Amino acid sequence: MPKRTLLASVALAALLAACGKTEPAASTAPAAAPAPAPAAVVKLVVGLDDNFPPMGFRDEKNELVGFDIDMAREAAKRAGLEVEFKPIDWSAKEAELSGKRVDALWNGLTITEERKQNIAFTAPYMENHQIIVVPANSEIKTKADLAGKVVGAQEGSSAVDAIKKEEAVFNSFKERKTFGDNVAALMDLTTGRLEAVVVDEVVGRYYVAKKPELYAVLDENFGTEEYGVGLRKEDTELLAKIDGAMNAMKQDGTAAKIAQQWFGKDIIK
Repeated sequence: MPKRTLLASVALAALLAACGKTEPAASTAPAAAPAPAPAAVVKLVVGLDDNFPPMGFRDEKNELVGFDIDMAREAAKRAGLEVEFKPIDWSAKEAELSGKRVDALWNGLTITEERKQNIAFTAPYMENHQIIVVPANSEIKTKADLAGKVVGAQEGSSAVDAIKKEEAVFNSFKERKTFGDNVAALMDLTTGRLEAVVVDEVVGRYYVAKKPELYAVLDENFGTEEYGVGLRKEDTELLAKIDGAMNAMKQDGTAAKIAQQWFGKDIIK
């Protein structure tokens, strides 16, 4: 074969080989692994005011006891959760919940429209009133008699909200004082630094029953409320578990039995 023909053949073969090459497919990065699902809640941390008898308080052995303590223990057991009780500053309860330092507020928590903006509530489990406690020998007999008087309530409680709703009565007070807990308010009532205390009925009647010679309860009150368990709005699965457990407790009579132990009657809603 002539040299020129040989060179042409080699060139043609190289050209055909080049044309026949295919570029390797662009490598694709491996698909990102799906984000891990949030860990299921196995421990329920309950925030409470540990000086709120008979809902939650410390007994003579310094152990936490109370109606809500027993309700929470039973509901957690049915929901397959371990429960831990964590005393908190009740006036900062919403911050404790949103900051995830507690998982639930379960301690005579009144359901209000304002609280529902930031808290998811279970179905109500009992009713409550904001009653007016005065010294046993007091001349105060009605809400109108609170005009010109020094009235106390727990800071951050629904008692404060209930008082403010009745603007005319609220504005008639000489002064409204708030306290870290109801026990401190009642002590000031006993010493004469207060002339009346507005307090949750379950707590107020508990103390009045223990010392009837010191306290009296007016016939009038600052309205009817409902108690519920408060959780974070995003914790929908936990809410469903607690709601389901409490509903079962109502249906089978367990909730009524716990109420009977603490109040002497069934007060479950």
